[in-house]
Amino acid sequence: METLINGLHHVTTLAGDTQRNVDYYTDILGLRLVKKTVNFDAPDVYHLYYGNETGSPGTILTFFPYGNLPRGRKGVGQLTYTAFSAPIASMSFWMDRLHERNIPYAGPYKRYSETYLRFEDFDGMGIELVFTNEDQRPGWDNGRISSEFAIRGFHTVTLNESNPDRTIELLTQHMQHTLVSEEDGRFRFKAGNGGPGNYVDVLHSPKDVRSLQGAGSVHHVAFSTDSDETQAIIQDKLLTAGYHVTPVQDRNYFNSIYFREPGGILFEVATNPPGFAVDEPVAELGTALKLPPQYEARRAALEAELPTIVLK
Repeated sequence: METLINGLHHVTTLAGDTQRNVDYYTDILGLRLVKKTVNFDAPDVYHLYYGNETGSPGTILTFFPYGNLPRGRKGVGQLTYTAFSAPIASMSFWMDRLHERNIPYAGPYKRYSETYLRFEDFDGMGIELVFTNEDQRPGWDNGRISSEFAIRGFHTVTLNESNPDRTIELLTQHMQHTLVSEEDGRFRFKAGNGGPGNYVDVLHSPKDVRSLQGAGSVHHVAFSTDSDETQAIIQDKLLTAGYHVTPVQDRNYFNSIYFREPGGILFEVATNPPGFAVDEPVAELGTALKLPPQYEARRAALEAELPTIVLK
């Protein structure tokens, strides 16, 4: 059977202050700012992409920083925790680093035989670091965190659901995911060959409150597909199954389709090409404001309106 869904592509979250967001993800967590562009639907707001050196699918965390945006609330119908993977030998490094930067964390905890830490960013977004030697993707050495200890990319996303059965049906019957583990109401699914970056955890949370969107809330989660052709096959499968899927949207760095899963979480399927080097060299990723063609005529006004970003 042809592989249509490879695993995770990116996670997009709402944020508050722009500079504080940049500082957290580039300085504290050591991710690379790989693209500085705007929200295509609201160009007076940045769309910031963080990832590994090249912004590979499965490493990309993105944000819409809206300034004085009230905090959201974690709950059902939401992606509540985005987990990154890091080498087992890096756990002491990360515990020391979080402590030194005054970032409260919980753990170490055990889940599915893996050890992880749990904490939040400045806006309350849920983050986990899972320590595993299973992830062979290279880490990015940013001059402050060596590649030996660096984050590799996504490990897992956790979806909180009050009634998980239909979400599980979507993942397994229409999105090529396979159940690999279950414990304490948490169901782990893999796409493709599995491994970090290809896991989705569905957590049965019948007693949780309903989530509220705001700063720190995940806006959507995107799954990776190889091409426009495989995306079209997925789109047709989902439409046939009764899901309300958007037409293809050109996001410059990938093409996207969107739909809501039964629990209310916004899903996206994004193509791997053309990638982030389509409009600037890899060595210069994230250094210049990149605009889609429809906003180039407004460049001067947008550059004057958008907050200045300083990379440490």
